[in-house]
Amino acid sequence: MKKATKNLNSKINILGIDPGTATTGWAVIEKNGDDLTPLAYGHISTEKINSDDERILEISNDLKKIIQKHRPQEAAIESLFFFKNKKTVIQVAQARGAILLTLGQNNVRIFGYTPLQVKQALTGYGRAEKKQMQQMIKNVLRLRCVPTPDDTADALAIAVCHANSRVLLNLKNN
Repeated sequence: MKKATKNLNSKINILGIDPGTATTGWAVIEKNGDDLTPLAYGHISTEKINSDDERILEISNDLKKIIQKHRPQEAAIESLFFFKNKKTVIQVAQARGAILLTLGQNNVRIFGYTPLQVKQALTGYGRAEKKQMQQMIKNVLRLRCVPTPDDTADALAIAVCHANSRVLLNLKNN
């Protein structure tokens, strides 16, 4: 029992990803015991004039560079749950598929969370407004300002959600 607790409290880098074709938010945080430290965050933007395959390849290549630089052991990615626009859901699903493949090829353990789960984990309320989430991320990670664009703040929220869920999931570092 003591050994599992030690593993759960040791240092780990977690990559949070908010998938999208036009903009994919990403964030790498370090969890060291109860401490969370943002290591790097940003977004991958693709040009609308590029073909779908070019955009997906760009997301994958940029993500590989992020993984190589920050060496995350685990990744948390937003799960698709509902979309009103069928065209958008297909594009996001394509980007998400490329992201999952890239993570798998780089031996990063993958965990999915719905927006409701992320909001619940950060604010205690699954229907929290985006501004509440952004303010909570700023406070929890002791940032000077709310990260932009929204996709980047969402990626940080997903990473923090996973960091806080690890004990509940009883994950051990490899």
